[in-house]
Amino acid sequence: MTAPRVVVAGGHSAGHIEPMMNFADALRRLAPSAEITALGTVRGLDTTLIPARGYPLELIPPVPLPRELNPALLRTPGRLADSVRAAVAVLDRVRAEAVVGFGGYVAMSAYLAARRRGLPIVVHEANARPGIANRLAARLTEHVFTAAPNVRLPHATAIGIPVRQGITGLDRAASRAEARQRFGLRPDGPVLLVTGGSQGARTINAAVSGAAVALRAAGVQVLHITGRKHAVVVPDGEPPYVVVPYVDEMRYAYAAADFVVCRSGAMTCAELAAVGLPAAYVPLPLRGGEQRLNAEPVVAAGGALLVDDADFDPAWIEATLIPVLADPGRLAAMAARASAAGASDADVVLAGHVLAAITERRAAAR
Repeated sequence: MTAPRVVVAGGHSAGHIEPMMNFADALRRLAPSAEITALGTVRGLDTTLIPARGYPLELIPPVPLPRELNPALLRTPGRLADSVRAAVAVLDRVRAEAVVGFGGYVAMSAYLAARRRGLPIVVHEANARPGIANRLAARLTEHVFTAAPNVRLPHATAIGIPVRQGITGLDRAASRAEARQRFGLRPDGPVLLVTGGSQGARTINAAVSGAAVALRAAGVQVLHITGRKHAVVVPDGEPPYVVVPYVDEMRYAYAAADFVVCRSGAMTCAELAAVGLPAAYVPLPLRGGEQRLNAEPVVAAGGALLVDDADFDPAWIEATLIPVLADPGRLAAMAARASAAGASDADVVLAGHVLAAITERRAAAR
């Protein structure tokens, strides 16, 4: 197969960009000569995260959709038309053969540009509740893929979320001793990983640090990633309670841990299932309960606990979480169920579908 030429679109947030880049990496593994161009905007994390992964980035005008009737809404059709024209120009310049979208501001323009040029449109939706761009695109194509079967989109096939190869290939048992040494943890005894994402989560930080005495009394070690905007002070003691603001390579944190307390963003749920880590998910109590929906499949499978943000406090940790951490048999059973609920090959599956769509288009053009 001659070099496939693919444009990917999924900007603004890491939740869109990360699976997009993981897909691009998988496409390069399947077709090393693939020419991949990312569409993005100046808003959000596009200009930071995409070049860092080594992919060319083409910027087009952003078109955020106002949530209420105001003058900005009246300007949206004109702004969208400008953005679509810019996207069409990129597609023409790189001679794109397919557009693969992951949602976000930039995806709407990319989908409409692909439609205008008659290119295959491939959609991936990572969240349980699809955004406007992917809801529209799912009506324009039959190539629609989702994180889980409960995502409601036309033509959808559930494949999971593309996750970094360094995560999906992680052997936690083989890496445990090295990972624990890296963080100053003991080689034996349960380790609780606590994270609220790169920015941290105030509720999670306060509840777990507030339960430090009870966790230590139960022999539980803690690796607490607070987020760069938050600080947690826990007195020195044994077993270790290690506090760090940020971890660059989360595979080491996953390898060190037996259980995780975290939010339930789509990527977090996908990564923990991919490595077989049970969790207590504390969904962000915003966005219409979207994070709760992300966690429900693995919770239903028995691989995780779910607790409301308002209920997550030191008392819940003592009454509900510590008994789980103190039971090796239950931890092992939950880990197996978490792993069974995940998908470690979504990146390769999606890349294979895109290559097949390009092959079909080429055949039709002969």
